Amino acid sequence: MKAVVAHDIDDFSVVNVDLDAPKVGEVLVKMKATGICHSDLSIINGTIRWKLPSVLGHEGAGVIEQVGEGVSNVKEGDHVVLSFVPNCGDCYNCQRAEPHLCQMSKPHGGLLDGTSRVKMDGQEIAVMSMLGNMAEYCVVPEACVVSVDKEHDFKAAALVGCGVTTGVGAAIKTAEVKPGSTVAVFGCGGVGLNVIQGARIAGAARIIAVDLSAERMELARSFGATDVINPKADSVKQVQDITGGIGADYCFEVVGSGKLVEACFKATRFGGTTVLVGVGRADDRFSINAMIVPFSSKTIKGCMYGSANFKVDFPMYLDLYRQKKLDLDSLVTRTYSIDEAPEAFADLESGKNARGVIVY
Repeated sequence: MKAVVAHDIDDFSVVNVDLDAPKVGEVLVKMKATGICHSDLSIINGTIRWKLPSVLGHEGAGVIEQVGEGVSNVKEGDHVVLSFVPNCGDCYNCQRAEPHLCQMSKPHGGLLDGTSRVKMDGQEIAVMSMLGNMAEYCVVPEACVVSVDKEHDFKAAALVGCGVTTGVGAAIKTAEVKPGSTVAVFGCGGVGLNVIQGARIAGAARIIAVDLSAERMELARSFGATDVINPKADSVKQVQDITGGIGADYCFEVVGSGKLVEACFKATRFGGTTVLVGVGRADDRFSINAMIVPFSSKTIKGCMYGSANFKVDFPMYLDLYRQKKLDLDSLVTRTYSIDEAPEAFADLESGKNARGVIVY
Protein backbone atom coordinates (compact mmCIF):
# COMPACT_ATOMS: atom_id res chain seq x y z
CA MET A 1 0.00 0.00 0.00
CA LYS A 2 1.04 3.61 -0.46
CA ALA A 3 1.97 5.75 2.54
CA VAL A 4 3.64 9.10 3.15
CA VAL A 5 6.81 8.41 5.12
CA ALA A 6 9.17 10.87 6.80
CA HIS A 7 12.58 9.22 6.39
CA ASP A 8 14.66 11.90 8.11
CA ILE A 9 14.48 15.62 8.85
CA ASP A 10 13.33 17.42 5.68
CA ASP A 11 13.19 14.12 3.80
CA PHE A 12 9.82 12.52 3.07
CA SER A 13 8.19 10.72 0.15
CA VAL A 14 5.32 8.52 -0.95
CA VAL A 15 6.46 4.90 -0.76
CA ASN A 16 5.04 1.39 -0.71
CA VAL A 17 4.91 -0.26 2.70
CA ASP A 18 3.50 -3.48 4.13
CA LEU A 19 0.84 -3.63 6.82
CA ASP A 20 0.29 -6.48 9.29
CA ALA A 21 -3.17 -7.52 10.45
CA PRO A 22 -4.65 -5.95 13.59
CA LYS A 23 -3.82 -7.55 16.93
CA VAL A 24 -6.00 -7.76 20.04
CA GLY A 25 -7.91 -4.50 20.58
CA GLU A 26 -6.94 -3.09 17.16
CA VAL A 27 -8.78 -2.36 13.92
CA LEU A 28 -7.88 -2.07 10.25
CA VAL A 29 -9.18 1.13 8.66
CA LYS A 30 -9.46 1.75 4.92
CA MET A 31 -8.69 5.46 4.78
CA LYS A 32 -11.01 7.72 2.84
CA ALA A 33 -9.60 11.17 3.69
CA THR A 34 -6.59 12.52 5.59
CA GLY A 35 -6.08 16.18 6.47
CA ILE A 36 -2.72 17.85 5.86
CA CYS A 37 -1.99 19.35 9.28
CA HIS A 38 0.85 21.58 10.39
CA SER A 39 1.83 18.98 12.99
CA ASP A 40 2.67 16.59 10.13
CA LEU A 41 4.94 19.29 8.70
CA SER A 42 6.43 19.81 12.17
CA ILE A 43 7.60 16.19 12.19
CA ILE A 44 9.06 16.59 8.71
CA ASN A 45 11.04 19.73 9.62
CA GLY A 46 11.99 18.59 13.12
CA THR A 47 9.90 21.03 15.15
CA ILE A 48 8.25 17.99 16.74
CA ARG A 49 10.90 15.40 17.52
CA TRP A 50 9.70 11.98 16.47
CA LYS A 51 11.07 8.52 15.86
CA LEU A 52 11.99 8.23 12.17
CA PRO A 53 11.29 6.77 9.70
CA SER A 54 7.59 7.17 10.38
CA VAL A 55 4.33 7.11 8.49
CA LEU A 56 2.76 10.57 8.78
CA GLY A 57 -0.88 11.44 9.33
CA HIS A 58 -3.05 11.94 12.41
CA GLU A 59 -6.24 13.59 11.10
CA GLY A 60 -8.55 11.36 9.13
CA ALA A 61 -11.67 9.31 8.53
CA GLY A 62 -12.33 5.97 6.93
CA VAL A 63 -14.17 2.65 7.06
CA ILE A 64 -13.49 -0.27 9.39
CA GLU A 65 -12.40 -3.19 7.22
CA GLN A 66 -11.30 -5.68 9.88
CA VAL A 67 -11.44 -5.90 13.67
CA GLY A 68 -9.01 -7.69 15.94
CA GLU A 69 -9.83 -9.98 18.82
CA GLY A 70 -11.68 -8.34 21.70
CA VAL A 71 -12.92 -5.31 19.75
CA SER A 72 -16.48 -4.47 20.75
CA ASN A 73 -17.12 -0.75 20.18
CA VAL A 74 -16.90 -0.79 16.37
CA LYS A 75 -17.56 -3.34 13.64
CA GLU A 76 -16.70 -3.95 10.01
CA GLY A 77 -18.33 -1.39 7.73
CA ASP A 78 -18.54 1.37 10.35
CA HIS A 79 -17.55 4.86 9.25
CA VAL A 80 -15.08 6.19 11.80
CA VAL A 81 -13.09 9.30 12.66
CA LEU A 82 -9.65 8.63 14.13
CA SER A 83 -8.25 10.31 17.25
CA PHE A 84 -4.50 10.78 17.71
CA VAL A 85 -5.03 10.59 21.49
CA PRO A 86 -6.52 7.33 22.79
CA ASN A 87 -9.25 7.15 25.40
CA CYS A 88 -8.30 4.16 27.53
CA GLY A 89 -10.90 4.94 30.18
CA ASP A 90 -8.73 3.60 33.01
CA CYS A 91 -5.78 5.94 33.56
CA TYR A 92 -5.61 8.81 36.07
CA ASN A 93 -6.67 11.45 33.54
CA CYS A 94 -9.37 9.46 31.78
CA GLN A 95 -10.99 8.71 35.13
CA ARG A 96 -11.04 12.44 35.87
CA ALA A 97 -12.84 13.37 32.64
CA GLU A 98 -9.58 14.46 30.96
CA PRO A 99 -9.23 11.89 28.15
CA HIS A 100 -7.34 14.43 26.02
CA LEU A 101 -4.49 13.81 28.49
CA CYS A 102 -4.81 9.99 28.40
CA GLN A 103 -1.62 8.51 29.82
CA MET A 104 -1.60 5.76 27.20
CA SER A 105 -0.67 8.43 24.64
CA LYS A 106 3.12 8.18 24.41
CA PRO A 107 5.51 9.49 21.71
CA HIS A 108 7.19 6.15 21.02
CA GLY A 109 6.00 5.79 17.43
CA GLY A 110 3.97 2.65 18.06
CA LEU A 111 0.47 1.61 19.06
CA LEU A 112 -0.58 0.89 22.66
CA ASP A 113 1.97 -1.94 22.94
CA GLY A 114 4.80 0.27 21.64
CA THR A 115 5.11 -1.49 18.27
CA SER A 116 3.61 -0.63 14.89
CA ARG A 117 2.08 -2.83 12.20
CA VAL A 118 3.91 -1.11 9.33
CA LYS A 119 7.02 -2.49 7.64
CA MET A 120 9.21 -0.84 5.02
CA ASP A 121 11.75 -3.00 3.24
CA GLY A 122 11.02 -5.71 5.80
CA GLN A 123 11.76 -3.51 8.83
CA GLU A 124 9.19 -2.17 11.26
CA ILE A 125 8.86 1.62 11.14
CA ALA A 126 7.06 4.11 13.36
CA VAL A 127 3.63 5.65 12.89
CA MET A 128 2.59 9.16 13.88
CA SER A 129 0.56 9.47 17.07
CA MET A 130 -0.68 5.84 17.15
CA LEU A 131 -2.27 6.34 13.72
CA GLY A 132 -0.01 6.96 10.72
CA ASN A 133 -3.14 7.48 8.67
CA MET A 134 -1.57 9.30 5.71
CA ALA A 135 -1.80 5.96 3.97
CA GLU A 136 -4.28 3.88 2.06
CA TYR A 137 -4.83 1.70 5.15
CA CYS A 138 -3.83 1.86 8.79
CA VAL A 139 -4.04 -0.37 11.85
CA VAL A 140 -4.92 1.58 14.98
CA PRO A 141 -6.11 0.89 18.55
CA GLU A 142 -9.85 0.57 19.06
CA ALA A 143 -9.33 3.26 21.72
CA CYS A 144 -8.53 5.73 18.91
CA VAL A 145 -11.69 5.46 16.79
CA VAL A 146 -15.34 6.42 17.12
CA SER A 147 -18.20 5.55 14.76
CA VAL A 148 -20.01 8.43 13.09
CA ASP A 149 -23.11 8.75 10.93
CA LYS A 150 -22.57 7.42 7.43
CA GLU A 151 -24.22 10.48 5.89
CA HIS A 152 -21.19 12.68 6.58
CA ASP A 153 -18.71 13.60 3.87
CA PHE A 154 -15.39 11.88 4.65
CA LYS A 155 -13.48 15.10 3.97
CA ALA A 156 -15.47 16.97 6.59
CA ALA A 157 -15.31 14.08 9.03
CA ALA A 158 -11.52 13.87 8.65
CA LEU A 159 -11.05 17.48 9.77
CA VAL A 160 -12.84 16.75 13.03
CA GLY A 161 -9.97 14.38 13.87
CA CYS A 162 -7.62 17.26 14.69
CA GLY A 163 -7.97 20.83 13.42
CA VAL A 164 -11.67 21.33 14.10
CA THR A 165 -11.64 19.66 17.49
CA THR A 166 -8.49 21.52 18.57
CA GLY A 167 -9.70 24.93 17.40
CA VAL A 168 -13.39 24.83 18.22
CA GLY A 169 -12.65 23.03 21.47
CA ALA A 170 -10.05 25.64 22.44
CA ALA A 171 -12.81 28.25 22.43
CA ILE A 172 -15.81 26.40 23.82
CA LYS A 173 -14.13 23.86 26.12
CA THR A 174 -10.63 25.02 27.12
CA ALA A 175 -11.34 28.76 27.40
CA GLU A 176 -15.11 28.43 27.88
CA VAL A 177 -15.70 31.66 25.94
CA LYS A 178 -18.69 33.52 27.34
CA PRO A 179 -21.49 35.09 25.28
CA GLY A 180 -20.88 38.78 24.59
CA SER A 181 -17.13 38.54 25.16
CA THR A 182 -14.22 39.78 23.04
CA VAL A 183 -11.81 37.28 21.49
CA ALA A 184 -8.50 37.78 19.65
CA VAL A 185 -7.02 34.94 17.58
CA PHE A 186 -3.33 35.20 16.68
CA GLY A 187 -2.71 32.89 13.72
CA CYS A 188 -5.55 32.04 11.33
CA GLY A 189 -4.49 28.84 9.63
CA GLY A 190 -6.68 25.75 9.75
CA VAL A 191 -6.78 25.57 13.55
CA GLY A 192 -7.06 29.35 14.05
CA LEU A 193 -10.06 29.53 11.74
CA ASN A 194 -11.72 26.92 13.91
CA VAL A 195 -10.96 28.91 17.04
CA ILE A 196 -12.85 31.73 15.32
CA GLN A 197 -15.74 29.37 14.55
CA GLY A 198 -15.76 28.15 18.15
CA ALA A 199 -15.83 31.71 19.48
CA ARG A 200 -18.71 32.52 17.13
CA ILE A 201 -20.66 29.44 18.23
CA ALA A 202 -20.01 30.39 21.88
CA GLY A 203 -21.58 33.80 21.26
CA ALA A 204 -18.56 36.11 21.33
CA ALA A 205 -19.61 39.64 20.39
CA ARG A 206 -16.28 40.64 18.84
CA ILE A 207 -13.72 38.34 17.25
CA ILE A 208 -10.41 39.89 16.20
CA ALA A 209 -8.29 37.90 13.72
CA VAL A 210 -4.53 38.48 13.50
CA ASP A 211 -2.52 37.02 10.60
CA LEU A 212 0.10 38.04 8.06
CA SER A 213 -1.84 36.59 5.11
CA ALA A 214 -4.43 38.77 3.40
CA GLU A 215 -6.09 35.60 2.05
CA ARG A 216 -6.47 34.21 5.54
CA MET A 217 -7.91 37.50 6.73
CA GLU A 218 -10.69 37.16 4.19
CA LEU A 219 -11.26 33.57 5.29
CA ALA A 220 -11.32 34.71 8.91
CA ARG A 221 -14.13 37.14 8.12
CA SER A 222 -16.12 34.41 6.39
CA PHE A 223 -15.80 32.17 9.46
CA GLY A 224 -16.95 34.83 11.90
CA ALA A 225 -14.20 37.39 12.56
CA THR A 226 -15.59 40.91 13.08
CA ASP A 227 -12.18 42.64 12.84
CA VAL A 228 -8.89 41.78 11.16
CA ILE A 229 -5.35 42.92 12.00
CA ASN A 230 -2.07 42.63 10.12
CA PRO A 231 0.66 42.20 12.76
CA LYS A 232 3.23 44.08 10.68
CA ALA A 233 1.87 46.99 12.68
CA ASP A 234 1.64 46.82 16.49
CA SER A 235 -0.95 44.08 16.94
CA VAL A 236 -1.18 44.54 20.71
CA LYS A 237 -1.96 48.25 20.32
CA GLN A 238 -4.52 47.49 17.62
CA VAL A 239 -6.31 44.96 19.84
CA GLN A 240 -6.33 47.48 22.67
CA ASP A 241 -7.62 50.22 20.37
CA ILE A 242 -10.46 47.98 19.14
CA THR A 243 -11.40 47.11 22.72
CA GLY A 244 -11.29 50.67 24.03
CA GLY A 245 -7.89 50.25 25.67
CA ILE A 246 -8.97 47.29 27.77
CA GLY A 247 -7.69 44.28 25.82
CA ALA A 248 -9.50 41.12 24.78
CA ASP A 249 -11.27 38.83 27.25
CA TYR A 250 -9.62 35.85 25.56
CA CYS A 251 -6.49 35.76 23.40
CA PHE A 252 -5.50 32.60 21.52
CA GLU A 253 -1.97 31.91 20.26
CA VAL A 254 -2.33 29.43 17.39
CA VAL A 255 1.12 29.51 15.79
CA GLY A 256 3.61 28.13 18.31
CA SER A 257 5.88 31.16 18.80
CA GLY A 258 7.22 32.34 22.12
CA LYS A 259 7.24 35.95 20.96
CA LEU A 260 3.62 35.68 19.85
CA VAL A 261 2.67 34.24 23.25
CA GLU A 262 4.12 37.39 24.83
CA ALA A 263 2.06 39.55 22.46
CA CYS A 264 -1.10 37.57 23.25
CA PHE A 265 -0.54 37.96 26.97
CA LYS A 266 -0.10 41.73 26.58
CA ALA A 267 -3.26 41.94 24.45
CA THR A 268 -5.31 40.10 27.11
CA ARG A 269 -7.28 42.31 29.50
CA PHE A 270 -6.76 42.27 33.26
CA GLY A 271 -8.61 39.21 34.53
CA GLY A 272 -8.69 37.71 31.04
CA THR A 273 -7.36 34.45 29.67
CA THR A 274 -4.48 33.71 27.28
CA VAL A 275 -4.81 30.28 25.64
CA LEU A 276 -1.78 28.58 24.06
CA VAL A 277 -2.88 26.34 21.19
CA GLY A 278 0.10 26.40 18.80
CA VAL A 279 2.92 23.87 19.20
CA GLY A 280 6.32 25.58 19.22
CA ARG A 281 9.84 24.23 18.97
CA ALA A 282 11.20 22.48 22.05
CA ASP A 283 13.88 25.16 22.46
CA ASP A 284 11.51 28.13 22.11
CA ARG A 285 10.72 30.16 25.22
CA PHE A 286 8.62 33.14 26.26
CA SER A 287 9.15 35.64 29.05
CA ILE A 288 6.47 37.30 31.17
CA ASN A 289 7.02 39.85 33.90
CA ALA A 290 6.60 38.01 37.22
CA MET A 291 5.03 41.05 38.88
CA ILE A 292 2.31 41.61 36.29
CA VAL A 293 0.77 38.13 36.54
CA PRO A 294 -0.61 38.42 40.10
CA PHE A 295 -1.42 42.13 39.76
CA SER A 296 -3.29 41.63 36.46
CA SER A 297 -5.00 38.37 37.51
CA LYS A 298 -4.53 37.07 33.98
CA THR A 299 -4.72 33.33 33.35
CA ILE A 300 -2.47 31.39 30.95
CA LYS A 301 -3.94 28.07 29.82
CA GLY A 302 -2.43 25.35 27.68
CA CYS A 303 -4.79 23.74 25.19
CA MET A 304 -4.24 20.09 24.33
CA TYR A 305 -6.57 18.82 21.59
CA GLY A 306 -9.29 21.31 22.49
CA SER A 307 -9.80 19.52 25.83
CA ALA A 308 -11.56 16.83 23.80
CA ASN A 309 -13.51 13.81 24.88
CA PHE A 310 -13.42 12.60 21.31
CA LYS A 311 -16.02 9.85 21.70
CA VAL A 312 -18.55 12.54 22.60
CA ASP A 313 -17.10 15.58 20.82
CA PHE A 314 -16.52 14.16 17.31
CA PRO A 315 -20.21 13.26 16.84
CA MET A 316 -21.19 16.58 18.48
CA TYR A 317 -19.10 18.65 16.06
CA LEU A 318 -20.43 16.68 13.11
CA ASP A 319 -23.96 17.32 14.37
CA LEU A 320 -23.17 21.06 14.45
CA TYR A 321 -21.96 20.60 10.86
CA ARG A 322 -25.24 18.93 9.94
CA GLN A 323 -27.11 21.87 11.46
CA LYS A 324 -24.93 24.28 9.42
CA LYS A 325 -23.66 25.92 12.61
CA LEU A 326 -20.12 24.68 11.94
CA ASP A 327 -18.69 25.18 8.44
CA LEU A 328 -16.41 22.29 7.51
CA ASP A 329 -16.84 22.36 3.74
CA SER A 330 -15.27 25.80 3.30
CA LEU A 331 -12.21 24.68 5.28
CA VAL A 332 -11.24 22.27 2.51
CA THR A 333 -9.45 24.55 0.09
CA ARG A 334 -8.12 21.75 -2.09
CA THR A 335 -8.02 17.96 -2.30
CA TYR A 336 -5.03 15.86 -3.38
CA SER A 337 -4.25 12.28 -4.27
CA ILE A 338 -1.71 10.55 -2.04
CA ASP A 339 0.86 10.86 -4.84
CA GLU A 340 0.42 14.64 -4.64
CA ALA A 341 1.42 14.77 -0.96
CA PRO A 342 4.66 16.72 -1.67
CA GLU A 343 2.61 19.42 -3.42
CA ALA A 344 0.12 19.42 -0.54
CA PHE A 345 2.88 20.11 1.98
CA ALA A 346 4.37 22.82 -0.24
CA ASP A 347 0.94 24.49 -0.34
CA LEU A 348 0.68 24.18 3.45
CA GLU A 349 4.05 25.89 3.92
CA SER A 350 3.12 28.69 1.55
CA GLY A 351 -0.17 29.33 3.35
CA LYS A 352 -2.34 28.64 0.31
CA ASN A 353 -4.90 26.43 2.03
CA ALA A 354 -7.17 26.64 5.01
CA ARG A 355 -6.88 22.85 4.89
CA GLY A 356 -5.67 20.51 2.20
CA VAL A 357 -7.08 16.98 2.29
CA ILE A 358 -5.80 13.77 0.71
CA VAL A 359 -8.70 11.78 -0.72
CA TYR A 360 -8.19 8.09 -1.48
